[in-house]
Amino acid sequence: MQSRACAVTVIVLVLLGFVLDLAVYPQEMARFAVARIVTSIGVLAGLGMLYTAFGRRHVHAVTFAWLTLPQLMIAWMIHVTQGEVSLFYAGIILTLFAVGTLFPVGYMYTLGYGLLTLTLYWIACVARPQGVTDHAQFLFHSTIILFSVAASTVYTFYNERGRRQLFDLKEELAQKNDELERTNRSLADIKGQMLQQEKMAALGTLSAGLLHEVNNPVNFCLMAIEVAREEPAAKGSPMLLECLEDAREGMLRVQYIVSDLKTFAYRNEHVDGSTFLLERALDAAVRLVSHETKGIAIRRDLAGETLVRGDEAAIVGVLINLLSNAALALRKGPTPAPEILIASREEGERLRVTVRDNGPGIAPENLQRVVEPFFTTREVGQGLGLGLSISYSVIERHGGHLAAESQPGEWTRFSFDLPRAGGER
Repeated sequence: MQSRACAVTVIVLVLLGFVLDLAVYPQEMARFAVARIVTSIGVLAGLGMLYTAFGRRHVHAVTFAWLTLPQLMIAWMIHVTQGEVSLFYAGIILTLFAVGTLFPVGYMYTLGYGLLTLTLYWIACVARPQGVTDHAQFLFHSTIILFSVAASTVYTFYNERGRRQLFDLKEELAQKNDELERTNRSLADIKGQMLQQEKMAALGTLSAGLLHEVNNPVNFCLMAIEVAREEPAAKGSPMLLECLEDAREGMLRVQYIVSDLKTFAYRNEHVDGSTFLLERALDAAVRLVSHETKGIAIRRDLAGETLVRGDEAAIVGVLINLLSNAALALRKGPTPAPEILIASREEGERLRVTVRDNGPGIAPENLQRVVEPFFTTREVGQGLGLGLSISYSVIERHGGHLAAESQPGEWTRFSFDLPRAGGER
């Protein structure tokens, strides 16, 4: 845009010189008109070259070339008219200022252009047949041109520095915008974490209340069921005994649910220093879910030492939940050769445990929500959506993190880490 503006300005100044030709040198009007038109065409051609592949590769050289055309024209006019006395030196000065103020070039570029212009003026005057006749006028005009070169160079220097500062400010602004965007993403993550913390805290308060309010009536019911089972009438009726057993199992199930909810009430407490073998906890978990995993191959790949620190019962509960969820997904698939792989690897002072199944996977929109309390994709009545939330809380109390990965239609993998017993030594 600035190149076009400079070119248009130079062409306008060159063509307006017709008026000066008419006023001062009317006898030279014809050939001066040809010179001005040819120069204007040359400037346009030079500007057009900047839009070619060659011009883009040599933009400074091409620009310098077409900017020199008006100075060559004026120097020739000075040479063929009155030399150092010619009024055309004013045209040289106008071109210098046009280049210095309109063209986005460096100050060294402007200085070089100005010195070339001064040299052309000297050649135009000295090369005349009679040479320089009025040395005072020659010195005066040369000084004025030199002052114009200096002024144009100084202006270009500060203009260039201003452009550089503007570029730096734009770059700094872009960096600040990137930092602000990262900060906004961090704030969004923190907001999500705080929301999760609030959910957990609310659930902890709820579970503490449920523990007190539900346990007492459940215990009363269990006591009444045990008394009823000892009655002769109950012992003499298999149907009644079966009903009482069903009622007892239902009350125990309520107790288990409330007991699981206790995890949220104590989620910020540190686990004790007791140790246990992960493979022993895994054995217990596999036995407890054997009725759910029937017909599903369960493979193990436990590498190295599996002695860890923490709450064994709670970790058994986590493994039960992960195995149960995997079995449910495999049956829901269905999967031709259902399989669950439990693996462990030592990672410094932590033991990384993974539970992977080859089931249908988890939809991407649900993957980040699987540990939210009460979030479930099961049908109503098949789960409260608390299993993974409780497991997440248990692993967090052990200083670890429960994470889910999945490839829909191929596999799902849950992983968590526990403190190794050897890590404290």
